[in-house]
Amino acid sequence: MKKLILALIVLIAAAGATLYLSPAAQLSAYHTVEQWRAGLHERSVTVNDLDISYYEGGPQGAETVLLVHGFGADKSTWLWFARELTERYHVIAVDLPGFGASGRPHGSYDVGTQAERLAAFVDALGIRRMHLAGHSMGGHIAALYAARYPEQITSLALIANAGVDAPRRSPFFQRLEQHGDNPLLVDSEPQFDELLDWLFVAPPQLPERLHQYLAQRAVADSAHQREIFEHLQQRYLPLEPELPRITTPTLLLWGDQDRILDVSSIETMKPLLKDVSVVIIKGCGHAPILERPQESAADYLKFIDQASQHTAEGRKAASTNQ
Repeated sequence: MKKLILALIVLIAAAGATLYLSPAAQLSAYHTVEQWRAGLHERSVTVNDLDISYYEGGPQGAETVLLVHGFGADKSTWLWFARELTERYHVIAVDLPGFGASGRPHGSYDVGTQAERLAAFVDALGIRRMHLAGHSMGGHIAALYAARYPEQITSLALIANAGVDAPRRSPFFQRLEQHGDNPLLVDSEPQFDELLDWLFVAPPQLPERLHQYLAQRAVADSAHQREIFEHLQQRYLPLEPELPRITTPTLLLWGDQDRILDVSSIETMKPLLKDVSVVIIKGCGHAPILERPQESAADYLKFIDQASQHTAEGRKAASTNQ
């Protein structure tokens, strides 16, 4: 009963915020409600003189799940997905350096450098073993991490990940290569609407003031995001040579209508991975964790439950043979 009353108070406060607060405060209030619903708390840690922001929730003694966001995003993109995990898993969703509330270091933002920054973050939190999941650019980083630090990984989930040469060129890459125009970079408010159309089959319907605020924020951050994208291109690390080094159970999860990174990427990756599962969500775009969070989280939970059982059985067998 106390939890129900608290929930009503929080929701009423959030509803009031939509009427009286600035769009920035509305967004903050909304995220606060969603954090509470997901059982997550915002924390920070300083790693190599760099402040790293992250969400943390779920039972402390449970297996850890580390979630890594994509390009132009931040840890909040995992809120609705993570809500399905925190009852049974210790969940961490990180703001990569250069994104969200984390610091913006001098130097490169290429995936190799970010993978090492992620390793330093994991070490600072004392995580010895984990389920690792990444979306888009975050999937590229997660795959590199799993190849470099296999002893830390119980399972790997790559959700519409970058880093491979797909048999079919996506509309995004066709436009980028033919016109040099990157729809992920927002230089005007109308381009923000176009970005949503690129990312989703059914773009979210946002309140007008909040929509305008998010568009203006994207425009204001465009130069920084452009710099990051240039680093990703200039110091590109293909995953094809790395994937055979990954021995942990791996999930490839994609939306069948992804216009950014074509679903045919799975055809490239599947033969290179030793223990692979595939889930393709019908009628979904580039961001299943946002467009279909409950469905994608259910598929992910099934996968990591099986991976945990497989690991436990392997350890038991190894102990018996000693």
